[in-house]
Amino acid sequence: MPDSAWLQGVLRKAVAAIIGFMLAFVLLVALLVTGFYLLVNAAIVALSPSLGEAGALAVTGLSCLLLLALFFYRMTRPVAAKKSGRENKGDSSATPVDVIRNLVRNNPLEAAFAAFTLGLVEQSDPRLKSLLLQGGMVLMKEAEAEQAQGQANADVPDGEKDAPVT
Repeated sequence: MPDSAWLQGVLRKAVAAIIGFMLAFVLLVALLVTGFYLLVNAAIVALSPSLGEAGALAVTGLSCLLLLALFFYRMTRPVAAKKSGRENKGDSSATPVDVIRNLVRNNPLEAAFAAFTLGLVEQSDPRLKSLLLQGGMVLMKEAEAEQAQGQANADVPDGEKDAPVT
C-alpha cells in the first residue's frame, strides 16, 4: 500500500494540474472574448471614415446580430435524415429533456458556447439562476427515477418479467 506522503504528493500534483488547466482555459477564453471585442472595435474604426460613426456602429451591430441569429438557427434546425428509421420512430413521443439531450449531442460546440454564455449571464440575474437550479433538480430527479427503475428491472428474474400481474 502506498504511504501517506507519496499519496499526498500525487494528490497535490493532480490538484495543481487541474488548477493549471482551469487557469489556462480561463485565460484562453478571456483572450478569445478580448479578441472579439477588439475585432468589433477595429471594424467600427475601419468603417467610420466611409459610413460615419453611427453607420459603422449599425453595420457592426447588425453583423453581430446576424452571427447570433445564425448560431441559434444552427442550434434549432432539424437534424438531417442520416439516422436509421428505428431511432426516428421514438422521436414523436420524446420528452423535452430528450430533445435537449439530442440537440446537445448533435451540436456539442454550439451547446458549449451557449452554456458559457448562460454561465456569464447567470452570475448577474438571480431569476435565471433560480430557473437553472430548478431545471437541474428536475433533471436529477428524473435520472434518479430512471436509475431506480433500471435497478428494479434488473433485480426481477427473467421468468417473472413476462408473467402477467394479478
